[in-house]
Amino acid sequence: SGGMKQKLGLCCALMQDPVLLVLDEPTTGVDPLSRRQFWDLLERMRERQTDMSILVATAYMEEAEGFDWLAVLHEGKVVSKGTPTEIQESVEADSLEAAYVSLVSEASRPERGRFESPARSREESRRDSTRDTEIAIEARDLTKRFGDFTAVDRASFEIHRGEIFGFVGSNGSGKTTTMKMLTGLLPATEGEARLFGRVLDPRDRATRQRVGFMSQGFSLYGELTVRQNLELHARLYRIREEDDGVLERVAEAMERFELERVADERAESLPPGVRQRLSLAVAVIHRPEVLILDEPTSGVDPMARDDFWSELIRLAHRDGVTIFLSTHFMNEAERCDRIALMHEGRVLAIGSPSELVAELGGDSLEEAFVSALEREGAGQEAPSDIAELPEEEARPGRRWLPFDPRRAWAVTSREAREIVRDPIRLAFALLGPAILLLGNGYGISFDVEDLAFAVLDHDRSYESRRYLEGFRGSRYFDEQPALRDGADLDHRLQGGDLAVALEIPAGFGRELWSSEQPEVGIWLDGGMPFKAETTRGYVQGVHQRFLEELWRRELGRDPPLAPVRIEPRFRYNQEFESVYAIVPGVVMLVLVLIPAIMTAVGVVREKELGSITNFYATPTTRLEFLIGKQLPYIAVGFLGFLVMMALAFLVFRVFVAGSLLALALGALLYVMATTALGLLISTFVKTQLAAIFATAILTTLPATQFSGLLTPVSSLTGVAHWIGLGFPASWFQRISLGTFAKGLGVRDLLLPYGMLMAFAVLALLGACALLRKQER
Repeated sequence: SGGMKQKLGLCCALMQDPVLLVLDEPTTGVDPLSRRQFWDLLERMRERQTDMSILVATAYMEEAEGFDWLAVLHEGKVVSKGTPTEIQESVEADSLEAAYVSLVSEASRPERGRFESPARSREESRRDSTRDTEIAIEARDLTKRFGDFTAVDRASFEIHRGEIFGFVGSNGSGKTTTMKMLTGLLPATEGEARLFGRVLDPRDRATRQRVGFMSQGFSLYGELTVRQNLELHARLYRIREEDDGVLERVAEAMERFELERVADERAESLPPGVRQRLSLAVAVIHRPEVLILDEPTSGVDPMARDDFWSELIRLAHRDGVTIFLSTHFMNEAERCDRIALMHEGRVLAIGSPSELVAELGGDSLEEAFVSALEREGAGQEAPSDIAELPEEEARPGRRWLPFDPRRAWAVTSREAREIVRDPIRLAFALLGPAILLLGNGYGISFDVEDLAFAVLDHDRSYESRRYLEGFRGSRYFDEQPALRDGADLDHRLQGGDLAVALEIPAGFGRELWSSEQPEVGIWLDGGMPFKAETTRGYVQGVHQRFLEELWRRELGRDPPLAPVRIEPRFRYNQEFESVYAIVPGVVMLVLVLIPAIMTAVGVVREKELGSITNFYATPTTRLEFLIGKQLPYIAVGFLGFLVMMALAFLVFRVFVAGSLLALALGALLYVMATTALGLLISTFVKTQLAAIFATAILTTLPATQFSGLLTPVSSLTGVAHWIGLGFPASWFQRISLGTFAKGLGVRDLLLPYGMLMAFAVLALLGACALLRKQER
């Protein structure tokens, strides 16, 4: 749960017993009992470590009341500072929360007036005794299990139309899960949920139209402006022109929630309070009858919460909207008509705030909540032996190194766990090379054989049949049904049914015997120039053989020899089969594409998730961070290479003619270079999608066009030649093709090894230079 994540964050921040502890809203989304334990732990640490200072940002005024010194910030300025008592006395406020609102109101909105206490706002907004008793939401023994874990255990309750119903409970108690089941976002394991008397059907579009949902985290589109987000959701809910129209409804929402000033600002740049108002405006833009809000004011300052609640009360008590919300703020829970207390998936008690205080005991709702959880066994004390640690053990002396292998290995271990715990990504990383090798090995071939040909024989003589026997007896040609006429010839060539069409004119045999040099029409499909050029060579060879046999048969001797006769012999790949070139080339392509893409999302993913803050805050250096992230992907990339080797040997029967060690060493250096390239790309892009696109483009083009796969690098000229030499794919292509087909060993490949290592080092250094150790 969100609260448990906050506790984990504190534990990580305390691991090295810091002298200065900086906590940015550490208890946001944490239940009141856990907050007490949180601050009790910090207080015991301060007693043990008297020189530790703590700097805290918080939106909980009851927490701030226990601090030694406060600074009230508004729009980047300090509007007041001093002890909590001094700040209260400066504006003659009854509480620190009221003092905060007064100070901020004077600085931003003087017309606001004095802050109204939650109790007074609730009483003034409460409906009279004639309120509607129709049940809007009903949960009957609602249960949700995730494997052996029961998140919600037979929860039952009713919410009336126009009522503000609050959910309060410990972290991980099942509040969010229950809300998702009531919106149809999550199926229930047992029990049922009803909406206005009808069983909730998540496939029913009418149900979606009646419900508005606001998630715990900000879930709108940050790249869109406020106006664009509102217009988008208005259209998603199909607001019709006869129902005010989209633009009118958007204008009404911006005015109602005071969003006109920020209408053209991107949502990602808005402060938390304005984001929450925008989220609420989006949730109600289609005028739902039920509004479900999951901790809508977490991390929002008291004045923004007060504005937010003013709008909620108007929606419920004036417009009759049923509001079901969860909260960890007890002063917010006091504003609800009724609340349900939840713990470990079970509903412990339901009633109005005053009824629960009387039933559970305590001077306030928070005291009643804490006492109820303690009775349920949720209030165990944290271990107290922390105070017994000797001072010298708390902060041992450390010898800082420019590169600490242990820190790099810590990053490696974390990255490796992430890969292992994402089986789909790991499967694609290992099966992807196999799929690409199989697909390209069988799908790409430069071998030109079994060429479909057909004949249009106007002569039908003995000589024409003898001429055609040369094509019929060749393994390069495959005869198809005879052509009927010229139109049939055009039609079958256009349709791709034929690669070669032969037209033998009438009188071919007679002219041949009379030495009149008859002509034969041969039509080639030139759509693929390489294939057509090879086919022409085959046709000319068959034609030449026919003439030679004719000379021997008729004259009884061999034809006169030309001054020079060329007999081609192939030094490598004597069978002249393209599989021996395709397999080494595909290995080169795969090892630049998959490892680079996997690594490219490594850094930028942490930027998007916010976990990059761990790198900013810890003493980890940029080199340690990058090498630590790179090592798991080097291992995964090399495993992919081994998978491809197994397929090459077992499936394609393509074996390494040279040194397998030389090939494996080259593959390792190549993967180091390609993963370093992925890190380099990941440091300057902002999104994972951009990283994938950039890596695919920047690796595929040089690897196919300038690596020697299609055209030897030595034959490239100008810029193309230098691109080939400056990209690692061309150097590994030398290693791959050389070891597979040319019998090369380690000593023959020292230059490519050195170039790959140089590229890996330069790319890694470039990534270090571009990676920032601070937020932008």
